Amino acid sequence: MNSALWLICAVVAAILILAAWGRNHRRVSLEQWALGGRRFGPVLVFLLMAGEIYTTFTFLGASGFAYGKGGTVFYILTYTCLAFVTSYWLLPPIWRFANEMRLVTQPDFFEQKYDSPGLGFLVTVVGLVALIPYLILQLKGLGIIAETLSGGEISKSRAVILGAAVMALYVIASGMRGSAWAAAVKDVTIWIICAFLGLYLPYHYYGGIGAMFDQIEMARPGFLALPNTGETIVWYCSTVALSALGLYMWPHTFSSVYTSRSEGAFRRNAVLMPLYSLVMLFAMLVGFAAVLKIPGLQGDEIDLALLKLSIATFDPWFVGVIGAAGVLTALVPGSTIVIVGSTLISTNILRKLAPSISDRLVTGFTKCSVLLMTAIAVLFTLMGGESIVAILIMGYSIVTQLFPALLASLLPKNPFTKEGAAAGIIVGVGTVGIVVTTGLTIASFFPNAPATVKQINTGFIALTLNVLVALLVSVATAQRQTSSARFNP
Repeated sequence: MNSALWLICAVVAAILILAAWGRNHRRVSLEQWALGGRRFGPVLVFLLMAGEIYTTFTFLGASGFAYGKGGTVFYILTYTCLAFVTSYWLLPPIWRFANEMRLVTQPDFFEQKYDSPGLGFLVTVVGLVALIPYLILQLKGLGIIAETLSGGEISKSRAVILGAAVMALYVIASGMRGSAWAAAVKDVTIWIICAFLGLYLPYHYYGGIGAMFDQIEMARPGFLALPNTGETIVWYCSTVALSALGLYMWPHTFSSVYTSRSEGAFRRNAVLMPLYSLVMLFAMLVGFAAVLKIPGLQGDEIDLALLKLSIATFDPWFVGVIGAAGVLTALVPGSTIVIVGSTLISTNILRKLAPSISDRLVTGFTKCSVLLMTAIAVLFTLMGGESIVAILIMGYSIVTQLFPALLASLLPKNPFTKEGAAAGIIVGVGTVGIVVTTGLTIASFFPNAPATVKQINTGFIALTLNVLVALLVSVATAQRQTSSARFNP
C-alpha cells in the first residue's frame, strides 16, 4: 500500500476515534442525537452549515466542471453567494417557528404551517428522494479518490462499501454533534489544501493565473466563455436561480437551522459565508490548470482532473494529504445527510404509522435506519451514472420544488392552501422525474419554441409549473371552502 493510501486510512481511523471519543454514553433523546440538543452557538452553526456545502462537489465536482465546461463553472460561485444573501432574511423566521414548535425535521415545518399531515408526508418523500442523489455524490467522490490514488489497487466499489460502513458507524456513535466538530476539522483542511492548490498549480505550470487563462484561450478559443449551445447564458441564469432557491431546501441543510440556540447566528453567518465560498474558486482554478496539462478526460472522467494533476505534480505523501482532505469532504457531509434522512424515516413515517411508539424505540429505529439509507445509496452508487455536478443539479431540481410552498408559508397572508401547496410540489417533482427518467427536454415537447426557451434549465420550468398549479388549485379550494362555510354556518 502506497503512502497516499496510508494517510487516507489514518484519516478514516481518526474519524472513528473522534466518534468514539465524542460519544455520549448516557441515553440520549432523538432531539439530542439529531439536532445536538438545539444548543449550537454561532461558530458551530457556521461550521455545520458551511460543512454541508463543502462536499466532494466542491473538491472534485467544481474542478471537474471547470475542466470540462470552462467558464460555465462560475455559476457555482454565483448561486452560493446569492443563497447566502437570502439566508439573512429566510432563516431567522424558520428558526423562530421551529424553536417555538420544537420541530425536528423539515416535513414537521410544512405540516405545522399548513396544518396538514398529508403535506408533511409528501415533503418527507420528496426529501428522501432528493437526499439519495446527494449521498450518492459523496460516495461516488470517495470511490474516485480511493481508486485513483491507489492506481486501481483498491477498486471503486470496495472503497464505496468501506467508506459507507465507516460513515454509518460514525453517525450511529456520534450523531449531529460529532458531525459538527468533524466539519470544523474538514473545513480548515479543505481551505488550506484548495487555497494552496488553486494558487500553486497555475503559477507552477503557467507562471500565474492570468497567464494560465491566456494560454487556455490561445489553445481553446472560447472555452472560457459561455457557449452558444448547451450551457448558454439562459441556462446559466435559470440554473443559478434554481440552485440559489434550493440551497436551503435540502432536508439536511434545513434541519441544521434547528440546531442553533439563537436566530442571530444566521444573520452574522450571512455576512461571512460569501467570503467563505472562495474555496470553490480555488478548486475551479485547479480544474483550469489541468485543461492543458491533463488532456483527454471525457464524460464523468472530468471529476478526476484535480487528482490526476496532483499525482503528476507532487510526491506521493502530499498526494495522500490531498486525498485525505477529499475523504473528509465525502464522509463529513455524508454523515449529516444520513442523520437527517434516517430521522425523516423514523419521525415522519414510523411515528405517523405508530403514534404510541416510545421515544426510546424511535431513537433506536432512527439509528437502524442509518444502515438502510446507507445501503440504498451504496447500491445506486455502484450502478454508476453521471458526473458529480450532473447529480447535484438533478438533486437541486427536486428540492427546489419545496421553495414556493415554504416562501408562501412565511408571508403575512399565505396565498397557498394545503391542497395548492401539495399539488404544486407533485407537479414540479413529477416534471423533474419525467425529464430524468425519459431524457425528454423542452425541445422534445415544443420543437418550434424559441431557442432561448429551449435552453432554460428544466428544473426551473418545473418550478414555474409548480407555482402556477399551486396558485390555481389554491384559488379553487379556497373558493370551495368559502362556499362550504357560507352554506354550513
